Amino acid sequence: AIAAFSGGMRRRLDLAVSLIAHPQIIFLDEPTTGLDPRTRSQMWDTIRKLVASGSTIVLTTQYLEEADALADHIAVIDHGKLVGLGTPDELKAQIGGEKLRLAVKNKLQAQQACRIVTAITQEKVHQAGNEITAPLRDVNGLADILNRLRASNI
Repeated sequence: AIAAFSGGMRRRLDLAVSLIAHPQIIFLDEPTTGLDPRTRSQMWDTIRKLVASGSTIVLTTQYLEEADALADHIAVIDHGKLVGLGTPDELKAQIGGEKLRLAVKNKLQAQQACRIVTAITQEKVHQAGNEITAPLRDVNGLADILNRLRASNI
């Protein structure tokens, strides 16, 4: 009986049933969550075969290595907001390196600080309330940023 199947076996059965009609697009919602490593690897192989046969897969996952291994394009969503979009290599290139994180007294100062940091770094600055975050490719520019913030009473 199906009730006696393991979680991995049930997921494989769900996938097999959905493939009977050879759909062009397949939505998979966290298909490997809770699977043992062997079954997870088998699921990855199945997904790769589906893509190779011409199907488009839309996959949700919380596993970064899974997205990296399987996806041509990735959309990163945080609390319902799109925060990243691109190929795995493009997204990985955006991560890493030095970052400037700055907390100021209020949102108005944060907006002013964003303008200052953007002008100096020429990078996209993210603001959340009274905090800003920006990539800092040149750490030597930090002194200039701090001096400009001080001159603006921030």
